[in-house]
Amino acid sequence: MEATIALAGNPNSGKTTLFNALTGARQHVGNYPGVTVEKKCGTFIFDNKKFNVVDLPGTYSLTAYSIEEMVARDFLSLEKPDMVVNIVDASNLERNLYLSIQFLEMGLPVSIALNMMDVATKKGITIDADALSSLLGVKVVSTVARDGKRGASELIQAIAKEFESRDDSSKTIALKSSRHKSLVNISYGNDIDNALIKIESIISSYNFLTDRYPARWIALKLIENDDQILKFAQEEAKRSNSFDLNQIKEIIGGLEEHLLKTSEATPEAVIADHRYGYIRSLLRLGVVSYHHDQNRLQISDKIDKVLTHRLIGPAVMVAVIYSLYHFTFSYSELPVSWIESLFALFSSTIDNTLPDGMVKSLIISGVIDGVGGVLGFVPLIMFMFFFIAILEDSGYLARVAFMLDRVFRIFGLHGSSVMPFIVSGGIAGGCAVPGIMATRTLKSPKERLATLLTVPFMNCGAKLPVFMLLIAAFFESHRALLMFLITLTAWTGALLAAKLFRSTIIKGESTPFVMELPPYRLPTLRSILIHTWERTWQYIKKAGTVILGISIILWAMMSFPAPPDNIETTPESALKYSVAGRVGSSVEAITQFAGFDWRVNIALLGGFAAKEVVVSTLGTAYSLSDVEIEDDSASLAARLSESPDFRPLTALSLIIFTMFYAPCFVSVVCLAREAGSWKWGLFSVVFNTGFAFTLSVILYQAGSFMGF
Repeated sequence: MEATIALAGNPNSGKTTLFNALTGARQHVGNYPGVTVEKKCGTFIFDNKKFNVVDLPGTYSLTAYSIEEMVARDFLSLEKPDMVVNIVDASNLERNLYLSIQFLEMGLPVSIALNMMDVATKKGITIDADALSSLLGVKVVSTVARDGKRGASELIQAIAKEFESRDDSSKTIALKSSRHKSLVNISYGNDIDNALIKIESIISSYNFLTDRYPARWIALKLIENDDQILKFAQEEAKRSNSFDLNQIKEIIGGLEEHLLKTSEATPEAVIADHRYGYIRSLLRLGVVSYHHDQNRLQISDKIDKVLTHRLIGPAVMVAVIYSLYHFTFSYSELPVSWIESLFALFSSTIDNTLPDGMVKSLIISGVIDGVGGVLGFVPLIMFMFFFIAILEDSGYLARVAFMLDRVFRIFGLHGSSVMPFIVSGGIAGGCAVPGIMATRTLKSPKERLATLLTVPFMNCGAKLPVFMLLIAAFFESHRALLMFLITLTAWTGALLAAKLFRSTIIKGESTPFVMELPPYRLPTLRSILIHTWERTWQYIKKAGTVILGISIILWAMMSFPAPPDNIETTPESALKYSVAGRVGSSVEAITQFAGFDWRVNIALLGGFAAKEVVVSTLGTAYSLSDVEIEDDSASLAARLSESPDFRPLTALSLIIFTMFYAPCFVSVVCLAREAGSWKWGLFSVVFNTGFAFTLSVILYQAGSFMGF
């Protein structure tokens, strides 16, 4: 037997922790078809039965306001999983059950995992899982996924038991029938109930979308003005002359007018109120009992009084970020040296084994010096991701977003812009693409566009190898401090650019910001290690595929055409004669004002494809041309530090330029798609590069004037 289980739940409900506990190492990450929302899939085996588990995006509702909600809803309706396991935060039961009720309204086969029961107990909350199960008519299992005390094994047994109780035929019949009726019937008041009956009758008579959803649920979504269902209805009306959408619109229009006159409320608000009313009535039927004053200050609240304090909070945040870099550099130094030695050994072995020629040059200069320069930073990246995973899982990053809202509003941005910045690498090691996608949570188009254009300024994981290379070459004794200053500079540049945009081309008022602060939790080692490995593996995979391919292409551009045999050349002049050398030299007259020579120009041009290529291309360029260094196996950092064309001021200028110049190609494509026009993608390339070059020229010229 094989079954598909969909894990669903609110953000911060412990869903991902439970997913990791269920599937362990048997999981992979991809994207949902047609969108860049992350899709996690895994498996577990129980009693020789295979269960496929899909971790749906965290969502509070099944409306169509965000891409996460639409992705979750489409998966549930189109893929038709055998069971939805709804992960519910037991300490916030009323809010979390709102999503559970919507699953039941959709007619989905649901089991509920009451997670974080330990947190509920500490708050003095007792929940009768059996009573809740009886009232809702679904299986309810108490879990504590965080530490495994009551978690994966109990849930696995409960899931398996559900499937044992029905053979294949009865299961199929049950699932098919559930698609045609809601599993919970809530009264939304006479006005809405009467409108529901009329619209449901029309939908049933035309079989409109009833192969996907229950007729009552479709009627409910039309009354709620759900964009996606409304679009489907309009398409159906165009396709079929018999489907009378106008009749449905008249019913909804009359309902809206009546509710505004009688209660000054919209149908959506009334429906939400009745759902919460239904949930409260459930909880009062012996499901929940409290054993203390609910107004008592909880531990998380006490901690927040310090960590989100107007003065103490920012100081702690600065200390945390600085500690991140100190931790990373201190503990990764030894493994970095091991990897550098390993690649040096590879290089010398190939050098002593193969005869001189293009094959040898390709392997040493194109592959080892190119990709090796990027892979050499794997320990640094891994330690950084490890620290960030702790901050994420503990709930501290949400506090960072909360505190920075005050700052963001000064620059015309929204508090919700903080998370896209952090996801993109606002602290370190993120990626601009998911950061760009995360802007979908912003409801204001102008704030969203301003965030889209400034998110690429963050120090993504692709830029980190460039920074770390230059720091290792010229600022070894101040590594943590300089990385902290680089982070601060990236944020400052992004906010100043946002202020410029919001004052000129994207004018408009800032909208209010409301954010849920999840309770603090002690992260589990298993969860941290899984998150760290997932991100590190993505970095390694990119180095072994995309970066390898680009490195080989750039090696070819730096090797061909070869100078004529009748001309005596040095390795450096031969490189200058190549296609890449000519391109780099052609713009040197301009880039020299920022301190960049023709080799740096080649690397920066390659960085338009992916920022890691800057490191791999510098490795290839200096491997092909630098003949003044006695130790041929010296690391790239050593080569740069000994090169007469490089000095600390040049390194600082290159750091600034790399920080702000055009996003990588994939980010530009994603930005253009999210902004709805390629003109914004092109604007990002031109503006960011001009902004970066201006800052680099100012820095380099000012430093040169002062004698640095």
